[in-house]
Amino acid sequence: MSEPTRSKRTRSERGAASAAEPDLRGPRGTARARGGGRTERTQLAGTAVLTRLALRRDRVLLPVWLIVFAATAASAASATDGVYPTAADRVRAAAGINETAALVALYGRIYEPTRGAISMIKLSGLTAALVAVLMIVLVVRHTRAEEEAGRLELLGATVVGRYAPLTAALLVAVGGSLLLGLLTAGALAGSGLPAAGSLAFGLAWAGVGVVFAAVAAVAAQLTTSARAAIGLAASVLGVTYLVRAVGDSASAGGPGWLSWLSAIGWGQQVRPYAGERWWVLLLPVAAGAAIVAGGYALVARRDLGAGLLPDRPGPATGRLGSPLALAWRLQRGAVAGWAVAFAFGGVLFGSIAGNVTGLVDSQQSRDLITKLGGDKGLTDAFLATEFGILAVIAAAFGVQAALRLRAEETSRRAEPVLATAVSRLRWAGSHLTVALVGTVLLLACTGFGAGAARAIDTGDAGQVGRLTGDALLQVPAGWVVVGVVAAAFGLLPRAVVAGWAALVAFLLLGELGPLLKLSQPVMDVSPFAHLPKVPGVPVSAVPLIWLTAVAAALTAAGLAGFRRRDIG
Repeated sequence: MSEPTRSKRTRSERGAASAAEPDLRGPRGTARARGGGRTERTQLAGTAVLTRLALRRDRVLLPVWLIVFAATAASAASATDGVYPTAADRVRAAAGINETAALVALYGRIYEPTRGAISMIKLSGLTAALVAVLMIVLVVRHTRAEEEAGRLELLGATVVGRYAPLTAALLVAVGGSLLLGLLTAGALAGSGLPAAGSLAFGLAWAGVGVVFAAVAAVAAQLTTSARAAIGLAASVLGVTYLVRAVGDSASAGGPGWLSWLSAIGWGQQVRPYAGERWWVLLLPVAAGAAIVAGGYALVARRDLGAGLLPDRPGPATGRLGSPLALAWRLQRGAVAGWAVAFAFGGVLFGSIAGNVTGLVDSQQSRDLITKLGGDKGLTDAFLATEFGILAVIAAAFGVQAALRLRAEETSRRAEPVLATAVSRLRWAGSHLTVALVGTVLLLACTGFGAGAARAIDTGDAGQVGRLTGDALLQVPAGWVVVGVVAAAFGLLPRAVVAGWAALVAFLLLGELGPLLKLSQPVMDVSPFAHLPKVPGVPVSAVPLIWLTAVAAALTAAGLAGFRRRDIG
């Protein structure tokens, strides 16, 4: 009797409890309505914690790059006085830039021939694009990359709202953009430029960063991988820069209005040091808010780990016969995109080189040109400077390509490959080969493009081979940076970001070393300090041989370490 009674009582208790619970199945259920409201209030739960986590992860990357950008701006402002010391020199320089379509397309227009406007002409366009790249990387790093690695799924099992990761990433990127604007404004004002123009320039950079942080937020919802998200956002940046270039270089009656469709163009239309137009700063704020709203709407429409754009399946048939073929298959899209950009840059710089002489008219500049070898000396000096800049950017590609090793390992895609007859050295060497050979390819594209442009301008077909060879002389420095990544991957895999740290350190030495009057031994730590300033100077093979040897030693040490350590 007792056992059935107990069972009956249990069923009765269950029935009473069920009757007391609200109906969750109906569309108008009271508990559903209350639960929905409570869910909306907790969508941002954990944002503060994730923001602190993101700041901790970026405690080196973000401050270093902010200092690099601000110091570069201050260095450019300080260097202008010696080139354009008088108002008449600046007027002639501004007219020369504005009358050269290639320069206007590359840098933008000078609206008033003030010291500040001329000093910042290169930075208002090209460097603003680099600011955009930094913010894109930051947002994708803390959203799609975390999701791809599976860490956001673990965090989502705790008290973390659906919108918290995106909100934290945007807080870091937007806050970093604003801090960059203030640091840059202070650095420019400290260099002697007017405070109002300095603040306008800094906020123009901040506006570009805000817009492309928002673009990255949307790209992270559309794609299924961090690389694809960065590629999509970078493509938007490229189109934006191209639209600005077409609009700025349009002649009277042309499509000059296109500049107003570009976030880079908005930054230049603020017109720092040329009668500041503060109201233009409302455009990036409004655009950023609208794009961010779209990003939040997309977050609510997709599943964790999925993207809204469908993945394209590969071909039904195919064969990859070696680890090198697999590495090339994985990175060929990035190599092709970088190669096109470098070739375009080479053509652009080669076209500009023939017009450089007309931009410098002061007596000091004439004396300098005479010492360099006349007009030809100035043209060669310009190309040497641009080749040096592109060598640093090519090294950035090398770092990105070599880091694919660690990405494949941590995502556990390396283990199935290594479980076959493929050795560790062959697998690691394949990705390093893409990084090393890719660096050569990019600089060859630059030299060929510049040589072709100079050949058309001068009628000398020999310029193609000469400038291609000069560009390839920059390769060993990039190889050293790739070697740093290889050594870190093999010996200290968790410190593989040392490649980016080394590249930033070398860039700081090159930009700030002369300004801070650092000793030559300190400057010589950077491999870029040993590159010949070609064209225009004799070339010594000794530094290039030493750089190649250092790169080989670092790569060999990394491969030896990877052969002995555990996977993962």
